[in-house]
Amino acid sequence: MQDLPHHYVVSADANAVGNVVLSSSGVDDLVSAAPAEFGGPGDQWSPETLLVAAVADCFILAFRAIARASKLEWDSLTCSAEGVLERVDRVTQFTAFNVTATLGVPPGTDESKAHRLLEKAEQVCLITNSLKAGSHLEATVRVSAG
Repeated sequence: MQDLPHHYVVSADANAVGNVVLSSSGVDDLVSAAPAEFGGPGDQWSPETLLVAAVADCFILAFRAIARASKLEWDSLTCSAEGVLERVDRVTQFTAFNVTATLGVPPGTDESKAHRLLEKAEQVCLITNSLKAGSHLEATVRVSAG
């Protein structure tokens, strides 16, 4: 890892109507629009879905690093995240992020260790640690057939 602080720069470009184009150096542009709940088309990434995607993505990348450092062998990790958007004191904000993770491990894996590492991934995820809303993990460990 490089020394901190890290800086991540994204630019957003749009006209009065239509899509927003998100750009960052070294990666493909991403097109977004308001979600259907806010009058958008509902068929593209939105700021809301991108934020929730960042929670899921960060969880998996954190787990990958922790599992590597802990020498835990694993086959697959599926993660879904749900962000709950509510109005609190006249402010619309995310009030919770619920993460559901299913980890596939080879036979003979210490399942309690796998659960501990999933919980640690939730605790160290820099995205959820950076958000005002709380984060909750619901984890499942699935042992694959021999």
